[in-house]
Amino acid sequence: MNFLEQIFDQLAAEPDRERLREMSETGVITATAGDLLRLTAQARAVLRSSGLRSGDRCGLLASNSIRWVAIDLALMAEGVVVVPLYSRQSAVELVRMLQDCEAAMVCCGDEKLRGELGSAWGEGAPPLRIFDEIFVDTPTGTIATPGPMRLKPDSLVTIIYTSGTSGEPKGVMLNAGNLDHMIPCTGSRLDLLMESRTSNSADEIFHYLPFCFAGSWILLLTALSRNSRLSLSMDLNRLADELRLAEPNYFLNVPTLLERIRTGVEASLASKSPYIQSIYRRGRDAWERRRAGTFSLSDTLWWWMAKFLIFRTIQRKVGPSIRALICGSAPLARETQLFFLMIGIRVLQVYGLTETTAICTMDDPRRFSPGRVGPAIPGIEMKQGEGGEIMVKGPHLFAGYWNRPEATAAVLQDGWFKTGDLGEIDADGNWSIIGRIKNLIILNSGHNVAPEPIEEKILFNLPAALQCVVVGNDRSFLTAIITGQMERAEVEAAVELVNRDLPHYKRVLAFHLRSEPMTIEGGLLTANGKIRRDAVVREFSEEIEQLYRTKRT
Repeated sequence: MNFLEQIFDQLAAEPDRERLREMSETGVITATAGDLLRLTAQARAVLRSSGLRSGDRCGLLASNSIRWVAIDLALMAEGVVVVPLYSRQSAVELVRMLQDCEAAMVCCGDEKLRGELGSAWGEGAPPLRIFDEIFVDTPTGTIATPGPMRLKPDSLVTIIYTSGTSGEPKGVMLNAGNLDHMIPCTGSRLDLLMESRTSNSADEIFHYLPFCFAGSWILLLTALSRNSRLSLSMDLNRLADELRLAEPNYFLNVPTLLERIRTGVEASLASKSPYIQSIYRRGRDAWERRRAGTFSLSDTLWWWMAKFLIFRTIQRKVGPSIRALICGSAPLARETQLFFLMIGIRVLQVYGLTETTAICTMDDPRRFSPGRVGPAIPGIEMKQGEGGEIMVKGPHLFAGYWNRPEATAAVLQDGWFKTGDLGEIDADGNWSIIGRIKNLIILNSGHNVAPEPIEEKILFNLPAALQCVVVGNDRSFLTAIITGQMERAEVEAAVELVNRDLPHYKRVLAFHLRSEPMTIEGGLLTANGKIRRDAVVREFSEEIEQLYRTKRT
């Protein structure tokens, strides 16, 4: 039985069980397994009548919703290749990717998006169908819910376009065999996390990351293949309220959100009475000594006071039923992972790329090492290649880039995929991610510098900072572009603090401060929020030149 048949069987087994919830300011919309099957059957009938055939490509552009899930399932069940795209990208970028994959149809969330795509496309656009046209009537009662089309292991299921931090995005082809391997792997890790639950109880999952990203989509498919209820956040400004309502056992995060939670908590504590601040500081120090094995009798008092008066309160605000936070897309600062561990919440890291069906490593909930991203998942191999590059092999590797055989050949070597990431592995098999090879800065002194660890440390010491980009290729020293509403003296103090622990060639000797953040719309961030470093260097070329003119070593 393949992954899609497993999902349909799971939904059909308990049609009255609530599986999805859309949470918004106006209320909560729910869907049972039966509701989802009926919506999927309705969408399949419309898609079939539109002329879509097995093997055709269909774009899917909309915010997360119950209907997004139904269309995704409907397309896969019909053998149509799903091309999910991030609707916040510019219409020109979206059209470029849809043209690249030769989309036979596009499903849009609303009329506004359809209009923008139509204008950007011009002549020759395929049918652009909005959700309201696909779900004209709300299905009720019992309707035919046929099973999915039979998928072979090499059947192409989706084309997910890479974020394109440099160069044009490439369409990553994932097949049924990739998903047949990955979904049981993620499910087994979740079984370990939820090991004490009863057989009939559901995993409560909160979800805010767009389904068009590989890791987010894998979590969706994993949730549908097991006994889970997924609560979809429809407005990030209401995140705290929706978390309280959802009371999840776990949810998927990007490091940015966890960093904001940590800095928000610390800023709130800084405004409390000196007595509370003292308990927090002493409790934190006691916890750190406890981890180091130097815990004293006096530490016991401060640790218990902080735990019951402060840490448990913070934990309940994040979620009283939380068993763990799951973090991916980029390495999380070790200090942030330790902060959550201190207040009683595990943060489990995941590492992978779209080309590896989103995942290569996953932390084991029972034993994990803060600052590392866990061991390789079962059934795959990982090793260090030339220069410390992470190489992976296994059934989770993509089928190639759509219509780009040369680009595919460039990253595959004797069955091993060259990730482009620098990594290290410890004696227990846990990997750490140092940075991207293509991001390495080569100073004119010959020193190679990975910018990510330096940027991470600067941001850790600057809670108000939004982004930090270290530059210096072919220069004699490093400089940085930092965004956020901060005083210059505050930034200088943080950079100086970071520099103290770094060798001379890794020190940031000058910086440009801009109050406005870099944005997706401005072309400086990818669709999933990663820095487009080449674009940043071009955008700030004059400011960077000024830094090197005025600062000499």
